[in-house]
Amino acid sequence: MDLLPGDRPTDAGLAELADLLAGPLLPAARGLLGCQLHAGGVTVRITEVEAYAGTAGDPASHAHRGRTLRNAVMFGPAGHTYVYFTYGMHWCMNVVTGVEGEAAAVLVRAGEVVDGLAAARERRPAVRRDVDLARGPARLCATLGIDRSAYGGYLLGDGPVRLCPPTRPVPPEAVVAGPRVGVTGALDLPWRFWLDGDPTVSAYRRHVPRIRP
Repeated sequence: MDLLPGDRPTDAGLAELADLLAGPLLPAARGLLGCQLHAGGVTVRITEVEAYAGTAGDPASHAHRGRTLRNAVMFGPAGHTYVYFTYGMHWCMNVVTGVEGEAAAVLVRAGEVVDGLAAARERRPAVRRDVDLARGPARLCATLGIDRSAYGGYLLGDGPVRLCPPTRPVPPEAVVAGPRVGVTGALDLPWRFWLDGDPTVSAYRRHVPRIRP
């Protein structure tokens, strides 16, 4: 996928973020913490992410077996969205990272609603606590109104889904790493990153294979 003419950030902060996303996967994942994601009249500060390395020996990645119509955007260029449908009811969003041609993406797992709280509550009226509005990847997409239409969009431009640098730096000591949630392969890779002590971070659940009777 080639960048469109409007897909080139001119702001210094966005240009720095673009360089980060185009670099190695794990630093890009850590660097997304504290960034702001804007969509559907709501802004979320990212508090938890998971990295997926695509064809680079990561069996938990959707691109592990190669390029398909579903995962094509994961092969780059960086800064675009990979949105997928799961369990027949939920949307989840990833930020594509790394070198074009080598699939890699970072799942946005959780965030804090920092603007547009009324719109967020309207989309998720059954949620009692504001910290639970975007606590988990499917909840985050529901809160932001992200669905299939966001697939392939460029995040650092002026599209309907936008990613902006943190409003304040995230100190390295505030970032914690651990295993990814609910994956069926590479269970113990510490490729989930989150802000230590943040109440919006989702609960860790290790995948437990179903035992058929």
